[in-house]
Amino acid sequence: MSQIEIIKAKRAGFCFGVRRAVNIAFKAAKKCKNVYTLGPLIHNPQVIKKLCSEGVCPTEDIDNKNIKTLIIRTHGIPLELQESLLKKDFKVIDATCPFVKKAQQYAKLLYKEGYQVLILGDREHPEVKGLMSYAGNDAIVLNSDYKVSRLKRKVGVVVQTTQPTALLKRFIGDILDFVEELKVFNTICNSTALRLKETKEIAKKVDLLIVAGGKNSANTTQLAKLCIASSVNAYHIETALELKPEWFKNISKVGITAGASTPDWIIYEIEDRIRDIGGKGDNGYPDSGRNKRYRNSLCRIAS
Repeated sequence: MSQIEIIKAKRAGFCFGVRRAVNIAFKAAKKCKNVYTLGPLIHNPQVIKKLCSEGVCPTEDIDNKNIKTLIIRTHGIPLELQESLLKKDFKVIDATCPFVKKAQQYAKLLYKEGYQVLILGDREHPEVKGLMSYAGNDAIVLNSDYKVSRLKRKVGVVVQTTQPTALLKRFIGDILDFVEELKVFNTICNSTALRLKETKEIAKKVDLLIVAGGKNSANTTQLAKLCIASSVNAYHIETALELKPEWFKNISKVGITAGASTPDWIIYEIEDRIRDIGGKGDNGYPDSGRNKRYRNSLCRIAS
């Protein structure tokens, strides 16, 4: 098999909010005892497993008697749950992504100003469940398959931070005829928009695109959907073990992109595995051993 050129997205891997949350969790593990996260800290099973190995495991039970320190996940939690935590006798550390916090504040502001709040996102996603608690009883959640129906005179819009900008633009155009007053807060994380844009550009240059990240990760799923829409041959995987040599038959250029909750060491292992199959790095030279220094390194995850 001839050597394969590998093109890796520059923005692949941890975003600011995820890196911050993981740092918080590892620091808490060193300083505190009986540390738990309220649900998975981020949507990446491999990182959650590593956190558990350091003594930081997810729990859904806030009445767990073993809890001494509880970390709120990056996606945030509903307002009423947060108020319940204040009554507990354990320490609470808030690792909610600052961009999610801002979306919550905007939803609350719109509700207070008398707007019917529309949330563009996935109703079952924990971030959206949190947003709903700030948006009032008449809030509506709409996903990409939305159908515009009767709305109130004043409508305000916030967006799940991992949604594509194109969806928001289309949505605004579609609801203009249904409202008298419209107020929109673009709460899409800039990292998400840039990651999608970069992936779209890479898709034009390669024969195969590997999307790395948790199967339960919303932003990674968005990347995979974008690849499908771009008609490029693509696979969504969580680890290098899922790569199959037959995928690379008659392939000359491979792209690698990754979701915001994918750690560097997973991306490097995927690069290594592709090189083993017959690849070469961006500079055309064999692996120098750099990747192996990062593999399975907890320090690398939290740096």
